[in-house]
Amino acid sequence: MFVDYVTIKVKAGDGGDGVVSFHREKFVENGGPDGGDGGNGGSIIFEATDNVHTLLDFRFHRKFFADNGERGSKKRQRGKSGADILIKVPVGTLVRERESGAVIADMHTCGEKRTLFPGGRGGAGNARFATPVRQAPNFAKPGEKTPEFQLILELKTIADVGLVGFPNVGKSTLLSVVSAAKPKIANYHFTTLEPNLGVVRVDDDGFVMADIPGLIEGAADGVGLGHAFLRHVERTRLLIHLIDMSGSEGRDPLEDYAIINRELAKYGNLAEKPQIIAANKMDLPDAPEFLALFRQAHPEIEVFEISALNRQGLTPLLRRVRAMLAELPEPEPFFETYVMPDPGDQGPAFEIVKDADVYCVSGPLVDRLLSNIDFYDDESMAYFQRSLRAMGVIDALREQGAKDGDTVRMDDLEFDFID
Repeated sequence: MFVDYVTIKVKAGDGGDGVVSFHREKFVENGGPDGGDGGNGGSIIFEATDNVHTLLDFRFHRKFFADNGERGSKKRQRGKSGADILIKVPVGTLVRERESGAVIADMHTCGEKRTLFPGGRGGAGNARFATPVRQAPNFAKPGEKTPEFQLILELKTIADVGLVGFPNVGKSTLLSVVSAAKPKIANYHFTTLEPNLGVVRVDDDGFVMADIPGLIEGAADGVGLGHAFLRHVERTRLLIHLIDMSGSEGRDPLEDYAIINRELAKYGNLAEKPQIIAANKMDLPDAPEFLALFRQAHPEIEVFEISALNRQGLTPLLRRVRAMLAELPEPEPFFETYVMPDPGDQGPAFEIVKDADVYCVSGPLVDRLLSNIDFYDDESMAYFQRSLRAMGVIDALREQGAKDGDTVRMDDLEFDFID
């Protein structure tokens, strides 16, 4: 089963908290601070590989949460860092942020590894805060918290050449006779429901060709296989536009040519890709007459007459493809538009709401600060007050009208405001 579009959830590990600890040893009356730092959280790493060719595995495994860092411990011991998670995706996979659709990464190079979601940094233990003046700090720093992300993984097949055309014009047959690929072939529409790749050898050279599900009118608007078809064309450098020149299904080859190009033009810059026209089924009776009409309408277009079924006219076509590929640049990676938030940025640091005569202060950074303060220790309280000033809480309270002696509530604790 070919799967090329999935949604997953990822979260890097939180950093472990630093700890408050003091050296305890027999006959040592005043041991110094020896609280260790917290370990770093595990990161989410993506790797592009050619060992997988579909996103099927992500249908059954959609959550990737890295381990959190462990708390520090006494004797200045750092907490163990969380294990990283390595997510292997097929070459040509786009990683998008689900809500905005912005591109986070384009994994277009085999073997490329990228740490897209780094783990949170571990917090500092109280040993880090010791100074000649502050010899017994009774506080530590919490580890960084990391947000959860919802992602879209979108596989855009990488091939040098893409076969485009209406269903049943012979794309699968052509791929099967010019490469070792074995696509399913039958005489009905949409036999090909997923891209098939084959390596085509031409003299001493080669290239990758993709037989992509048939395009129909309205595909750019999502009709039929729609975008599932068009996203695989985006990576190709050259298109072979296959036309059933015999009109064997009652279709007009000229009209088919125009419809396909209109659909390509509606979807990004696909109409700008170089095309080679392959007039297929030239072994059937009406093909020469339709070909004459096509050449009359488009005298500027080079047309290669082939019969994929009978393997006629294929060598000139493939040599022309090889010559054009030699002059065409490699596909450009998709522009990465998503700006990754700072792991420590969890939104507004605090919020102040006045409830009667009480100023209520809340917020993630305030909560983290409260969890690391010993309110019975003078130095810890001094650190608490300095932190509130640095965060702007004192200035914000003053701007909202707080005066000396007013009550300030944080969580379930109440303080007197002192300007």
